[in-house]
Amino acid sequence: MKIGELSRRTGVSVRSLRYYEQKHMLASERTAGGHREYPEAAVDRVVLIQHLLAAGLCGDKIASLLPCMRDHDGGPAEMATPWLVEQLKAERHRIDCSIQDLYYTREVLDEVIATAAG
Repeated sequence: MKIGELSRRTGVSVRSLRYYEQKHMLASERTAGGHREYPEAAVDRVVLIQHLLAAGLCGDKIASLLPCMRDHDGGPAEMATPWLVEQLKAERHRIDCSIQDLYYTREVLDEVIATAAG
């Protein structure tokens, strides 16, 4: 599929898709005319990238993790390593800390709302 179709199917801008390719998170073949052609699996890959970005992982970290992950479910691939496990544990810890911070912030806001509401 062409880059425009991948963009439409995933809701990700063409510019972002080009960035993913530049960062080696996404791969395409080139046609004789120089246009990008993506396989059907690129849809799953882009969705996975979007989930990892939403979780707060940076592009470089994602690029290093993707070869160790399956696209369709984000699970470990045959080439997953102990390094991947350690990297993912560190990311999970970072996310857990962010969740705790958000709970605290929500509690503070609830107190302010309760006080302001009388």
